Amino acid sequence: MWPAHGGRPAGSGAVGTLHDVSFRADSLRSGTGSSPRAGVVDHRLARRALISEYRKGRLAKHQVCDAHPELLRAARGIGRETAVDCPICEGDRLVHVTYVFGPRMGPSGRCVSERDELAVLDRRADHFTAYVVEVCRSCEWHHLVRTLPVGGRTRTRARS
Repeated sequence: MWPAHGGRPAGSGAVGTLHDVSFRADSLRSGTGSSPRAGVVDHRLARRALISEYRKGRLAKHQVCDAHPELLRAARGIGRETAVDCPICEGDRLVHVTYVFGPRMGPSGRCVSERDELAVLDRRADHFTAYVVEVCRSCEWHHLVRTLPVGGRTRTRARS
């Protein structure tokens, strides 16, 4: 899982998303209601705190800009560019990368680059967790944006 402050992965990989391989609030709604889907964790407060500490000079750039080479490769190859400038270098736009972890995914999970690919996983009965990570391709800043449940759908049998 990715530490909330960035850092290197602790035994797993990174993450992408469904819409733009970065989820919008309306895509996180349950099928019938208008409330957010249970289990979605947003990490914006931790992000703001970390950026604030960096800007106050309490953290050095090398402490916050240390993305793993595999995460950078995914960001450069399949990451979905956002409209948000990097809060550290302000020289590049952030990209979102989504990784999914769960049964039969292996220890490195699966990097999801297409919305259809995540939709297929979401229809499965297996429970997965998706991790959306924002990455700056220039200065190597990265931060876990959100985690969310994927899959776990139950199938109903047709009644005769």
